[in-house]
Amino acid sequence: MLIKDSLYGSYDIEKVLEELILSKPVQRLKGIHQGGASYLVNKKWNETRYDHSVGVMLLIRKLGGSLDEQITGLLHDVSHTAFSHVIDFVLGQQEDSYHEEIFQQVVMASEIPQILERHGYCYRDLLLDNSKWTLLEQAAPELCADRVDYTLRDMYKYGQITQEEAQRFLENLIIVDGKMFLRTIESAEWFVETYYKEVIDFFLDPLNVYGYDLLTKAIKVGFNKNVISLQDMLSVDEDVMNLLRASSDPVLHGYVKQLNDQVKVCEDKENFHTHLTKKTRLIDPCVFINNELVRASSLSEKVKAMNETALKKSMEGTYVRVVT
Repeated sequence: MLIKDSLYGSYDIEKVLEELILSKPVQRLKGIHQGGASYLVNKKWNETRYDHSVGVMLLIRKLGGSLDEQITGLLHDVSHTAFSHVIDFVLGQQEDSYHEEIFQQVVMASEIPQILERHGYCYRDLLLDNSKWTLLEQAAPELCADRVDYTLRDMYKYGQITQEEAQRFLENLIIVDGKMFLRTIESAEWFVETYYKEVIDFFLDPLNVYGYDLLTKAIKVGFNKNVISLQDMLSVDEDVMNLLRASSDPVLHGYVKQLNDQVKVCEDKENFHTHLTKKTRLIDPCVFINNELVRASSLSEKVKAMNETALKKSMEGTYVRVVT
């Protein structure tokens, strides 16, 4: 099976990866938008969990990661519910953790264990301990395939970076003891700036925050009125939206009606309708210089300043006023 990707190129992948990609759990991710409610208020914000999952797999492959780690990268988001992290706001879990809590349950209820077993793998050994997959996951503020892919993919798709810039960054990645670092401070500065375009400018964009807030309220009402259930959230975005749209409840109907791409909003701390903070996400990659790993913020005042600004904005959140 040949996989083509705008960021990482073309690869002829192994049969186990092909079968996993074609499985129902992974195909379902084509209907789960990476940005949660974002596509409801801006049709161009339409990147999917499927795109990201395949991208993480290919990035690990590009960097020389094992087939085992590629499998884990492909499947790392398979338990995301409809609208991705919106469910964490619905349930009051600010650490973006619900999909992790149900990961084993979702995998066990699917054909994934059988596919892996046919190819000589035990799903427990591969999927239930991410600590050994050092390319896939690292705690912030380090780089990892998950963090790098969603940043590059979103920002390229939404026109904030060019393909050439992404390629130049990828060429400056270096692997040391199975972990991802950078060769130059310039590449670190570029990625930090790009990352904050993602997690501050995009995640905390007033329109994005508006969509998250309205959809969170709609789903909460849907749960309370038995219009939808947690089990329904294991379908795809549009299936959940159709259940919400079909409800005659006036409050729910009002929320759904306001979730459209015609709404205009602005940021206004003094006269706002909605205020939202999201999980604090900071980045400060290490640079490999003179056979030593040195934190970018200790090499660059620019990185240090960007981190300070991002932390302040993240803690402050976004104040949204609806204009029309």
